[in-house]
Amino acid sequence: MARVAIQTEDFDTGAELAALTSGRTDIGGIGCFVGTVRQTAEGVALAALTLEHYPGMTERALEAIAAEAERRFPLLGCTVIHRVGRLDPGANVVLVLAASAHRQAALDATWFLIDWLKTKAPFWKQEVFADGTARWVAAREADTKAAARWGATQAGQEAPG
Repeated sequence: MARVAIQTEDFDTGAELAALTSGRTDIGGIGCFVGTVRQTAEGVALAALTLEHYPGMTERALEAIAAEAERRFPLLGCTVIHRVGRLDPGANVVLVLAASAHRQAALDATWFLIDWLKTKAPFWKQEVFADGTARWVAAREADTKAAARWGATQAGQEAPG
């Protein structure tokens, strides 16, 4: 069963890794991705990144994405934590952990999870610049292409989100 959380507070990657692996001797590989707030966006200094979500809907979407990863890959566990609220440059935004008996499945599942989180999870991101201006972040074609390599879910259905 995947651990999925949406929270304002920071996460402790080491503690989450320990929780995922505690008492397990069947795990042979763990994929890990930690996303952080960049200092600049397109060369312009950022003061913060604000992430908004629709409570209830976003949790369900993340749970569905994690369940799809568990269906596609032989996972022994996974963790998906995404932060919301105002985050300063350098702050953690997202943590994805995927554990499997073999490294390739763990790494592939990590790629899959982060690609689908970027494109199918209902988060709204606003960049706040050092000069006080702000703009909402539009979907990027590169992210859509990355997610497309994983195809759709069972029976040709689109993923949640």
